[in-house]
Amino acid sequence: MPGRPWSRRWKLRTIVTTVTIVALATTTATAAADPPNLMPAPGQLSHDIEDAVPAPNIPRLARIPMRAQTPGADRALQELREAIMPSPTGDRFFDDWPADLARYRPGAIMSTRDVAPVAAPLLEVRVRYARQIKFRTVDAAGRPLFATATLFVPPTTWTGRGKRPVMVNNPPIVALGTRCTTGYTFAHGKTDDTNSTDLRPETTQESLKRGYAVIVPDHTGARMAYAEPYVAAHVVLDAVRAASVYDPNNFGSGPLVMLGYSGGAIATNATAKLASSYAPDVAKRFVGAAIGGVPADYRALAGAMNANLASGVFHAAILGIARERPELLTLANNLARQLATNDFLKNLCTGTMGYFGFTFGATQMLSTDPDPFRTPAAEHVFEVTEMAGDKAAMPIFIYHGAQEWWIPASQARSLFAEQCRLDVDATYREYPGEHMTTVFVAFRDALAWLDARLQGVPAQSNCRG
Repeated sequence: MPGRPWSRRWKLRTIVTTVTIVALATTTATAAADPPNLMPAPGQLSHDIEDAVPAPNIPRLARIPMRAQTPGADRALQELREAIMPSPTGDRFFDDWPADLARYRPGAIMSTRDVAPVAAPLLEVRVRYARQIKFRTVDAAGRPLFATATLFVPPTTWTGRGKRPVMVNNPPIVALGTRCTTGYTFAHGKTDDTNSTDLRPETTQESLKRGYAVIVPDHTGARMAYAEPYVAAHVVLDAVRAASVYDPNNFGSGPLVMLGYSGGAIATNATAKLASSYAPDVAKRFVGAAIGGVPADYRALAGAMNANLASGVFHAAILGIARERPELLTLANNLARQLATNDFLKNLCTGTMGYFGFTFGATQMLSTDPDPFRTPAAEHVFEVTEMAGDKAAMPIFIYHGAQEWWIPASQARSLFAEQCRLDVDATYREYPGEHMTTVFVAFRDALAWLDARLQGVPAQSNCRG
């Protein structure tokens, strides 16, 4: 068919390959410790896929853009890295990389803009102002990066004790495209790409009604590195720094709390664990963090989400992490590169990426290595993203759905046990339900727990029963 990049014959081969690998993943003997869907594929299968699928047409670049520059990598890998990046939105606030980014300190503000005319009606609450900030942070490798966040201040004067409290709301930005971020919604209004969790549960609204200032970071960073925890933590902590510079009276010295669920819990958990080492100036202000439905162990997630209805979200997370850790791209076969560089697929938002679970696609069919989960690159990602042994810098409230199947409650329990061993004031609660219901069922408890911390009530750890 004219205009189609893939022939019908190629599509048929891909479908046959998919069926083959799924059958393999679900019927392989289970004698090994790993679940069947993590078992290696026959070596010949990876060769067959590579022979059946043409390599994508990766543009040759006269200059590698800043966002794709990778010291030590060859030009071909850097060109591939650029090809998997999110497409421009048409909004320079999100699209443009400052040429002099390296000269700024983390947390330094490069530009701001008023978004109250759009954001306030979306929230359906009164605000003194809603301001979007663009600031400097660092990526997973410690190199200069920019990020954005939206700041809200309520219309009333703070009359409570001390300085105005600050809520850091980390929404679940489960997305690969910049148009899918909460910041884009606050700047441009609802679109077909808007995630309902930008506005619900009402973390931002309820916090403003209580008189708190609110920071909503776009914690995936400028590369839309969905599920990459180090970037998320750096963005959150530098958003606090930037807000403190922009408005020191409302953001500069009051106590801080944060709340995040699912993809937002990745950011919240990582921020809690990295605050002391990355931003001790900010860490000392945090008095609590609520972490819900947390994906805390990516090895366990692979076993729960590969080659089933969660595959679309799981593979989107792999692509998000690869944007920051391009060494993963060396494992990508032609099929993976075709998908990752496709303009539609590399800009997926939450709802659409879920549809790709119906392919039941397995990671083994996307790798040049028939055993991708045991490669050095994968093992490194599993290890580094777990942040094992890193101690939260503040009391934490961990909550999870008891009937979760794709993000097993065992991860949250293990995180709780780890933080208890590290002498953190930790609380853990399970609620009846799965992932999509627990976010609402537990919301009031999580908010009440954070309110108590802001009121100066000490956290009551349940580490010992």
